[in-house]
Amino acid sequence: MIDTKLAPYGILLLRILTGVALLAHSLYLKVFVLTMPATVGFFQSLGLPGPLAWAILFIEIIAGTMLIFGIKPRFAALAGAVVLLGATWAHSGNGWEFSSAGGGWEYPFFWCLALIAIALIGDGAHTLVPSFRQSLPK
Repeated sequence: MIDTKLAPYGILLLRILTGVALLAHSLYLKVFVLTMPATVGFFQSLGLPGPLAWAILFIEIIAGTMLIFGIKPRFAALAGAVVLLGATWAHSGNGWEFSSAGGGWEYPFFWCLALIAIALIGDGAHTLVPSFRQSLPK
């Protein structure tokens, strides 16, 4: 049975955690640690177009911010899940464990499923802009 009184706060916690992780992964890792030229190079080494790295960066920043502030969180979670599904593919050749050389697919896959869970469960507490228009009770 779902605790309908506390479940929205569980979703809020997941939203904040995944949103902060998306921001850390985009702004901190891609921009400050690896730098964008290196990130573009990594995308190209996978056979992907370099500009896609910039698109992914912006999706992660926007989706992370939307999740944290509760702005259409279900859509933000789906956008983040698509990005993490791509990251799962990018790391799939490195083995399961993320501690493997080059990072395995364990962490991005788990993160992807957490985002899908948010999209399936709902917006959660303290949502500024709901994902769907709420109908009024009759």
